[in-house]
Amino acid sequence: MTDQSLQSVLDQGGDIVDLLRNQQVGPNVYPGVPAEYSNWRTEQQAWATKAVLFNQSFHMVDLEVSGPDAFAMLNYLGINSFKGFVPDRAKQFVPVTPDGYVIGDVILFYLEENRFNLVGRAPTIEWVEYHAATGDWNVTVERDERTAVRPDPENRKNYRFQLQGPNAMAVLGEAMGETPPDLKFFHMARITIAGVEVRALRHGMAGQPGYELFGPWQDYDTVRNALIEAGKDHGLTLVGGRTYSSNTLESGWIPSPLPAVYTGEALKPYREWLKANSYEAKASIGGSFVPDSVEGYYLTPWDLGYGPFVKFDHDFIGREALERMAGQPQRKKVTLALDNADVMRVVSSALQKGDRAKYMEFPSAVYSMHPYDAVLKDGKTIGISTWIGYSANEGKMLTLAMVEADFAEPGTEVSLLWGEPDGGTRKPTVERHVQTEIKAIVSSVPYSEVARDNYAEGWRTKQGA
Repeated sequence: MTDQSLQSVLDQGGDIVDLLRNQQVGPNVYPGVPAEYSNWRTEQQAWATKAVLFNQSFHMVDLEVSGPDAFAMLNYLGINSFKGFVPDRAKQFVPVTPDGYVIGDVILFYLEENRFNLVGRAPTIEWVEYHAATGDWNVTVERDERTAVRPDPENRKNYRFQLQGPNAMAVLGEAMGETPPDLKFFHMARITIAGVEVRALRHGMAGQPGYELFGPWQDYDTVRNALIEAGKDHGLTLVGGRTYSSNTLESGWIPSPLPAVYTGEALKPYREWLKANSYEAKASIGGSFVPDSVEGYYLTPWDLGYGPFVKFDHDFIGREALERMAGQPQRKKVTLALDNADVMRVVSSALQKGDRAKYMEFPSAVYSMHPYDAVLKDGKTIGISTWIGYSANEGKMLTLAMVEADFAEPGTEVSLLWGEPDGGTRKPTVERHVQTEIKAIVSSVPYSEVARDNYAEGWRTKQGA
């Protein structure tokens, strides 16, 4: 069993769609932190009104890539341009397959000359590891595994905190004892907190300013305690694992593209290299969207809103395929604001005997590693929803979706097909239920409320004219 590969799992598993939809793994876990420090409603509202501290030290994989060819290899694996990319900068790094479909995305930190760090979900990390191991590149890679699957969960290489919200700069200044550096987006600097050096990355979330702070694991307690102390007068709220995954609903980042590696002869050596216990071999798919083949789950950079990242100024894997795709109609990423009354109908079905809708958890209603729900217009599938949950800041159940361009205009009325066909799959997170449609209004990404009662009425009136 130890020498089994992803390819052998697929060979033995029969239909790939059926295999992935019935995997026994639920949604991603967020270990190392309590589910809630206070309550998820207060924790959500704090990132919009005051400041929050996300602890990202446990749930993501880190991969350090170093050596004379590190820059060239990463440039060859990503759709992004590396022109002007220099140390103390970062970028969202997106690799695709030779057919142009997304493998995943991570944040790529350019730490110093010939030294990089990639942080995020495993699929992109493993793609980079594979090319480092099999390609003619003079590079060294060092993987720092996420807590949930490592034998020594309290022994990571680096801590990682995210400080976010209107008061984030004030908290950071208090912790530093001086004014924080005024950095541009995705620029980095070295700062000092409680006597230790910290690397700081400037970024934002849902329009709020923020910093990602990281450094060696032995400084974890020192930096965390200093930030908590500095935040006491600025309303700093600690965010638990239950709340963490819902922040993406407001910021608009889709965290769950299925790695498009399950088919294609060109990728067979990669599937044979991946182990039977790899992320890809364990990945679960949930939801109402069931295509004829697994390729129906594959996503393009444009689906995910990464079209602006695609730069044909360098040679990279998948370039020819993306050049062909670039001139074709593309789906557009949108937010769906679900109808309050329909959401209440789904939730209240749990308070009756007989047929019930799929249970809708709060704040995150995601129940698999890769959620895929069908978005309908007049009964026809016109898109896919990939993340769903509740925002206490908006008082809305939201989903992140991609729809055909003709239906992407904010205000367009569509519906979400909620629940799985035939009573549900065999995933342990799925109880017996019936599918139901939930009305929704197409909205912008990042989300801004367009589903006001009077706006919705005006939209309907206009359509009827």
